Amino acid sequence: MKRSKRPDWDEYFLKLSYLVAERSTCVRHHVGAVIVRDKRILTAGYNGAASGVKDCLQLGCMRNEKGIPSGERHEICRAIHAEQNAIIQAGLHGINIADSTVYCTHSPCILCAKMIVNCKIKKFVTSGKYSDNSFRQLFKEAAVEFKTIKHPRLTITNLD
Repeated sequence: MKRSKRPDWDEYFLKLSYLVAERSTCVRHHVGAVIVRDKRILTAGYNGAASGVKDCLQLGCMRNEKGIPSGERHEICRAIHAEQNAIIQAGLHGINIADSTVYCTHSPCILCAKMIVNCKIKKFVTSGKYSDNSFRQLFKEAAVEFKTIKHPRLTITNLD
């Protein structure tokens, strides 16, 4: 059996972010984020309601009900973004995420971008696009590298 191409590190960690996204409870977008430093996973997060409260899978989407487009009026949403949840997990568990890289299924909103800058994260890698582009100027000013790569092949090669 011919072995398929081994993914490079960016593809590998981005592929993991898509797996994390499968836990999402958002009915609009499944977003996953993995925070990595020195080729080691530090934390991960997906978009969904706060722990212990009902989510959009149970209650329906307030944003859909009110016709709010993606990327606008973030406060009218039950979900915490994937990047935010990954950062929160680092705080809960005492994990330093400075000088790390975020691998995320989508580009960040401006709120997540502000958090990323303040956490001293140095790089953001994605293959997907969120409808909010206002992060670009902030990342440029704060010297956060932003990289878009080809969408990873989302199959698992099993050599059993």
